[in-house]
Amino acid sequence: MTNIVYVLNGPNLNLLGMREPEVYGSDTLDDIAGMLEDRGRELGLEIDMRQSNHEGHLVDWLHEAQAEGAKAVLLNAAAYTHTSVAVLDAIKAITTPVIEVHLSDPETREEFRHHSYVALGAVDVVKGLGAQSYVVALEKAAAL
Repeated sequence: MTNIVYVLNGPNLNLLGMREPEVYGSDTLDDIAGMLEDRGRELGLEIDMRQSNHEGHLVDWLHEAQAEGAKAVLLNAAAYTHTSVAVLDAIKAITTPVIEVHLSDPETREEFRHHSYVALGAVDVVKGLGAQSYVVALEKAAAL
């Protein structure tokens, strides 16, 4: 096992800071990456941060995390959280622990966001803390 933590981000998260700031906040994905790199250094962890609007990339990256011996994966699958059996199957196919991350709390939003396929395979869920959700998830990953 390495000290690398993969941070995987799904569709539309490349628009953070511009997209619905009243829901997702004003931090960009680069801002979050900076916070994670700073906290990661303090925890002795290396961050591998990625974003894709394509479901298959997330599946491939979950497989890669396993192959590379990553300590954990922080996964904000965004809309795929609620729709993707493929992402769930990828999580279940690997032994690398996955922590589900959300900026908002999906359970306080539209009903279709209340179900999470990711949660069915994740070891933990951190939600509703804005950008700090990622930092809290990283701290949980460090404790694994």
